[in-house]
Amino acid sequence: MTLRVLFDSQIFCAQQFGGISRYFTSIAREMWQHQLVTACVVAPWHVNEYAEHLPSGLLRGRRVALRYRPLARATSLLAGAVANVVKHPDIVHHTYYYPAPPVRRNTKRVLTVYDMTHEREPSTFSVRDPIARWKAAAVASADHIICISHHTRRDLIELLGVAEHKISVTHLGYDELTPYPPADASTAALERPYLLFVGARGGYKNFHALLNAYARSPWLRAHFDLLCFGGGPFTSAEADQIVALGVAASVRQTGGADAALAHGYQNAAMFVYPSRYEGFGIPPLEAMSLGCPVASSNATSLPEVVGDAAALFDPTDVDAMRETLEATLGSADALARLVVSGRQRSASFSWARCARETEAVYERITRS
Repeated sequence: MTLRVLFDSQIFCAQQFGGISRYFTSIAREMWQHQLVTACVVAPWHVNEYAEHLPSGLLRGRRVALRYRPLARATSLLAGAVANVVKHPDIVHHTYYYPAPPVRRNTKRVLTVYDMTHEREPSTFSVRDPIARWKAAAVASADHIICISHHTRRDLIELLGVAEHKISVTHLGYDELTPYPPADASTAALERPYLLFVGARGGYKNFHALLNAYARSPWLRAHFDLLCFGGGPFTSAEADQIVALGVAASVRQTGGADAALAHGYQNAAMFVYPSRYEGFGIPPLEAMSLGCPVASSNATSLPEVVGDAAALFDPTDVDAMRETLEATLGSADALARLVVSGRQRSASFSWARCARETEAVYERITRS
């Protein structure tokens, strides 16, 4: 019997872009293509760019302007409640932790938990942030929970007391990024070699530690710039720190579409991922797939993701980070080994595999 799965609207009404909505659109598309389950995303009004490109039979909804986000969420929640009754899904897969309408008695609730950052790094968030409270309620009401790493699973068991049998792990995939055509990337040879940091820089992302490690190394400063991709322009506090450390001439920020990010990975001397906490960590896989050597924090889920294909360091020890970067970048053999092992490691993660493992969870819980 083909299972009927409904992905609810929550994340598609909250994110225009973002890792969670990319995850759900990726596995929904895989399920649609292989027709192992009958999948449907119900979001009559949404603001998500990725959902807009789903097949018309997979998505029930259309994209509206960001200014209509509150109305989109209210409308889609109501439509989701109706769909729960009319479509008779076997499974409703909740895409985030917001309070959700009830489901039919015979319908199973599945929830994906991405990380326990709000619980492990509370100082990063406002005291009025309700996500930890909503997450606990969503976890309690779910019939089954999918975690995106074994580390997140362990945190969930420890912090919320969830029974082990109620949790499965499905590792994420990643999207293969296509760099600019070689003719358009001719300026790469003119750039000074650089270390690459990608994404948000605040809190547990630990950019300030990388910045300090870079500033403490005369050798790194002499041979490499530090390039930050995405995350918005430097804040005034970041700019002040960069000036105070004496590295304003060699620390840069840029951004752009996926092709620009791919260009950044492909031409970097090394990608550095210094996070103190990650539920999974897709950027190291993106870098590895494009032949970029990776240095990564050894904390939380990251060793689970990168395996032995990255140079690891303690993210709380600035000097250990500096020493790892100096030793690895100073060895052509070490860099060559990371390129080879990184390509092999990244090849073991895919959205197709993530979708198959998710379908196996669906089948198992509907038989129980």
